Amino acid sequence: MEYSPPPLFKQGPSALARLIFFVVLAIALLVSDARFSTLEIVRGMLGAGLYPLQRAALVPRDIFMGAADLAVTSATLRGENKTLADKNLELSVKAGDAAQLATENAHLRALLNLQSRATTDETPAEIQYDTRDPFTQKVVIGKGSQQNIQDGAPVVTEDGVIGQVTRVFPLQSEVTLLTDKDQAVPVQIARTGLRSVIYGTPKGDTLDLRFVPISADVQAGDELVTSGLDGIYPPGLPVAKVLRVDKQADTAFARVVCVPIAAVRGARQLLVLHYNLNQPPNPIEVEAAAAARDAKENKGKKKPAPKAAVAAGASGASAAAGASAPALAATVPAKPSEASAAKATPPKAASGAAAKSSKKAHAPKPASSGAAR
Repeated sequence: MEYSPPPLFKQGPSALARLIFFVVLAIALLVSDARFSTLEIVRGMLGAGLYPLQRAALVPRDIFMGAADLAVTSATLRGENKTLADKNLELSVKAGDAAQLATENAHLRALLNLQSRATTDETPAEIQYDTRDPFTQKVVIGKGSQQNIQDGAPVVTEDGVIGQVTRVFPLQSEVTLLTDKDQAVPVQIARTGLRSVIYGTPKGDTLDLRFVPISADVQAGDELVTSGLDGIYPPGLPVAKVLRVDKQADTAFARVVCVPIAAVRGARQLLVLHYNLNQPPNPIEVEAAAAARDAKENKGKKKPAPKAAVAAGASGASAAAGASAPALAATVPAKPSEASAAKATPPKAASGAAAKSSKKAHAPKPASSGAAR
């Protein structure tokens, strides 16, 4: 007798048939959703319905993370507040010293009749993005010519110099960083006052202090500041520190490797300084420009005269000089310049000129047309 389940517990299709059906249905839904986004609305409705449940499940985690952030933030704020208070006290003392030194400096400059240094204005800016060239150390800031940014203006942070403005656009500016291989800054050693020029390197991680003699007093740890001799960088801005000094006997200059004081790549907010060139011009360049201008003006004014006029003028001048020379020589004493000119004139040329003048004086005048008639 064949066994069959009672009608109450009848299960329908077999398990294999149901597995195949649901696999085919899942594949069809995946393909249709991937190609035609048919389930986008369904997902949106399910997400909106499950969002309150998700937020309720995340409440314990949010409470724990909020308490941890509050504790960390409070401790951080206390530490920063203490650091800023100490820094404020230190700056207040330095501000008093700076005011006294500024008054003394103004008095000494007035006593020595020296020109006072112009005050430096600054414009705050923020770095927007780096340039696309990976072989240069350049960034773009969000201030341009509309905000009175000057081409060549120094760029600094609270720690020191980080670069210089090399291109100015209406609303943006390009800043070449201090570590770029084409960037140069005139500096001096704060300890000894030795002046030189510091350059970037191709790697962009160190700086190279060039043109330092081997006998110069340079030590590791010396601080380099701007010298201010170029008229663009204000004097006294921190630039770099000496990392090591390599002196070789076969070279005239020492190799001085430095590192920037300011975080060149770590800064986001910075200041762009405005400079004012109040230095006198170079006298050699002024003389060369004046000579070139005079030569150009003389070349424009000088025009060649006609050949006939030149020949007639020369013959008339020679005749007048030959006729009046004896009388002037008899009455007026010769000047030194005229005497030297007379000495320089050859005797044959002088006798020829006298003969020509005498022939012209004794030659008969032609009769007029009225007398002939």
